[in-house]
Amino acid sequence: MKFGFIKAACASPEVTVADCRANAEKITECVMDAAEKGASLVVFPELSITGYTCGDLFFQRTLQDSAMDALLDIAARTASADCLFFTGLPLRRNECLYNCAAAVFHGQILAIIPKSFIPNYGEFYERRQFSPFRGNSSGTVTLAPGFEDIPFGTDIIISDAANEEFSVACEICEDLWVTVPPSSRHVLNGASVIVNLSASNEIIGKADYRRSLIKSHSARALCAYLYSNSGHGESSQDMVFASHNLIAENGTLLAESALFSGDTVFADVDVQRLCQERRRTTSFGFSAGDAAAAPYRRIRIKFSGESDAEFTRTVDSRPFVPSVSGERSRRCAEVITLQAEGLAKRLRHINCRSAVIGLSGGLDSTLALLVTARAFDLCGIDRKLITAVTMPCFGTTDRTYRNACALAEGCGATLREINISAAVRRHFEDIGHDENVHDITYENSQARERTQVLMDIANQTGGIVIGTGDLSELALGWCTYNGDQMSMYGVNSSVPKTLVRYLVEWFSSEERWRNNSGFADVLDDILATPVSPELLPPDNGSISQVTEDLVGPYELHDFFLYYLLRFGFSPEKIFFLACHAGFGYEKDFILRWLKTFYRRFFSQQFKRSCMPDGAKIGTVNLSPRGDWRMPSDASCRLWLDELEGIKC
Repeated sequence: MKFGFIKAACASPEVTVADCRANAEKITECVMDAAEKGASLVVFPELSITGYTCGDLFFQRTLQDSAMDALLDIAARTASADCLFFTGLPLRRNECLYNCAAAVFHGQILAIIPKSFIPNYGEFYERRQFSPFRGNSSGTVTLAPGFEDIPFGTDIIISDAANEEFSVACEICEDLWVTVPPSSRHVLNGASVIVNLSASNEIIGKADYRRSLIKSHSARALCAYLYSNSGHGESSQDMVFASHNLIAENGTLLAESALFSGDTVFADVDVQRLCQERRRTTSFGFSAGDAAAAPYRRIRIKFSGESDAEFTRTVDSRPFVPSVSGERSRRCAEVITLQAEGLAKRLRHINCRSAVIGLSGGLDSTLALLVTARAFDLCGIDRKLITAVTMPCFGTTDRTYRNACALAEGCGATLREINISAAVRRHFEDIGHDENVHDITYENSQARERTQVLMDIANQTGGIVIGTGDLSELALGWCTYNGDQMSMYGVNSSVPKTLVRYLVEWFSSEERWRNNSGFADVLDDILATPVSPELLPPDNGSISQVTEDLVGPYELHDFFLYYLLRFGFSPEKIFFLACHAGFGYEKDFILRWLKTFYRRFFSQQFKRSCMPDGAKIGTVNLSPRGDWRMPSDASCRLWLDELEGIKC
């Protein structure tokens, strides 16, 4: 199990109703095939050994005995398979007949889990044959010589002895559809993976409901949910089954079979991520205390070794940005609304009718101005009371200057131009700095002069300075302390650089929709301009200081930041994921910038410890009053040592 990933599978082999030997053959083939492909966990449908649609044949002792013989045969023939699997069969115990799941591993039958809730409505008549299981623990059951005292009940969790984060519990079909499923109790007692052996028939619209149910339940339970459904071969006398198999993880669908395809679906489930999320969401642990009164039986298994299965999980290279165009557009509109509403609340609270923004012609200040204009509209304030200040200096190019002016005009803001070159040169004289030395003093003097200008104009106009810096810059400390790091409200402080670009693109498309193509052209040219602080003199009129050449690709840094903050993953796991995210970079290139990321993230915390207010709009934020509290003098030695151990 590498980095907490478990390859899981849901299989729906074609069934022959009431022919246990034929079904055992199919199940055995599926187990061996899935194990060969690296699956550590395989789930089969409800009553898969007999078929779900046997009706009153379930009362026949011949069928019951044949099902048990088939289970023992399956166990024996799959003993070499290094995977845990669940298959279904009827089981008589005392005076009752139960609809059960059998957990099998390395030739051993580990447990028998009975179904708790038996449907008896609509097209279902299960209560005619099966008894519902009541209670949690019910001791053991003897299946055959050599299979005595097998744990029986719903109080069973099967865990990997090497890593108990991989802990599996089981429920059967209808158990999921009730108000409080048994799996809710299972996860509160430590199960990170729930398997469901199901025989859910297909009717119009049911697949959508089933998919929604499984996704939402996996989110509420903070678990992985494996749902294996009956399909081809079941009797169509009164129902049709479509082998709709699904694997979900914390609300995200990882794998799904097409209806009636009969396909086995595989997914790499991240149990480490699930357990990290449970620890982060402290209310989960608090609610687990209420369920701890009912003790569970723990069965520990030991896999032969770490699976070397191919990693096939899709890793999104832009975790902050929805990959589907329609969803991305909707998300952009939502983010902009959140930004604008946050600023509007601040303006109303302090009875402020003026704002000041430093406009560089770059992406961040463009977004800040567009959002501020929206906030002014929400407050009913004339946009002319937005003072957009362009402050050309040594590194300003004609392109960014023209775009800044056009942007202010297009938004209806009041443009002020203040060339700060003379002021900065006077400052160099005051501190004794040679203007020809283009060092950090040369750069930061410009940034701090711009901030002073903005603050003083805000005093002149009775307004507030709107911060333009984004989340990615805060993470890397790519901002000047008490320069562009400071403002009176930071509208972009929760927006990563990779998302900033899409938000500006959204504004551009909106302007084109309004037939304002001239303003859209300005936004498009800003989007096409290289990201730069423009603090060094231009090279033949072009930008000479490209940020990503200096600090690394923002798409990588945003990826690193997401998994560091959102899930607390180790550097090695983040590197592993980045190498599978399809960036197109060589591994040593990714590793180089990952080291840079960690060094800068730790060393630049002091800038974040005193960052201005700004509303959280996404799952990750660096505000010391919100998501992230970290000492400014913490050592990053452990993280860098781990990175040094990685061999590309």
